[in-house]
Amino acid sequence: MSDLAKEEGGQDRDALRQTIEAYFSTLYKIAFLQLKSAEDAEDVVQEVFFRYMKSDVVFESREHERAWFIKVTLNCCRKLWRSAWFRHRTALPVGDDGENAVSGEETEERYLKDERNRELLKAIWELPDKYREVIHLFYYEELSVKEIAEIVGKQESTITSRLTRGRNILKKKLQEEYDFEEI
Repeated sequence: MSDLAKEEGGQDRDALRQTIEAYFSTLYKIAFLQLKSAEDAEDVVQEVFFRYMKSDVVFESREHERAWFIKVTLNCCRKLWRSAWFRHRTALPVGDDGENAVSGEETEERYLKDERNRELLKAIWELPDKYREVIHLFYYEELSVKEIAEIVGKQESTITSRLTRGRNILKKKLQEEYDFEEI
């Protein structure tokens, strides 16, 4: 195989392309949920794949590989949070840009479902980081408590507690919103 067919870390370009295609969407969702910014999420995912190319890590299994990517993504998000630039920048307000507006073909049921999903996502974004992280990994990435504990570097009991507390915060917050609307 020619030198041009190899990436700098010794990774075969086709294998690298397959790895990126396999994990990009998952890592982007994790980073976006953590950082609330498409640009920052893209930067983090790019950093994760750069670290992957530079590393000599050997994975025991596909699950080990997936856990490594998720852990590195979360670590890169944390690194960005700690940066002076991130702490001092002005956040842009998050508003409804109309992209989910109801067209004549959409039903009221679908609109209500989309609205509930928006409310849920908004409530998840407002959770403290430690709860948002485990809620996302458990429900959206469908990882077990044991897998999350390994990725985050905490005990399983801590993850279970964070899931329970995060759910309770979400339940209270969403219940208040819907109770208020009914009055």
